[in-house]
Amino acid sequence: MKVASTPERERIHLRLSRKAKRRIEHAAGVEGTTVGAFIVSSALEQAENTLREHETIVLRRAHARAFFDAIANPPAPNDKLTAALNEHTRRIDSR
Repeated sequence: MKVASTPERERIHLRLSRKAKRRIEHAAGVEGTTVGAFIVSSALEQAENTLREHETIVLRRAHARAFFDAIANPPAPNDKLTAALNEHTRRIDSR
């Protein structure tokens, strides 16, 4: 007999003011959902916004062109870069 597996669930405990709790309960009621579901949904939406804001780079068109041009047509290595690469090769065994 195969036993159905359930996804692991974890808890977050928090304390908040009575006013904040009532406000959240009211909003959850307006949405027609439970307080727990409302909090999880709201927190996940905010987490996605925060991560997108911190993990995304937005460039103006001219800067984007310059960036992609530098990738497609990189400049020749200068003396400092060549010295750094030689030093890396000397110090690091990449076998």
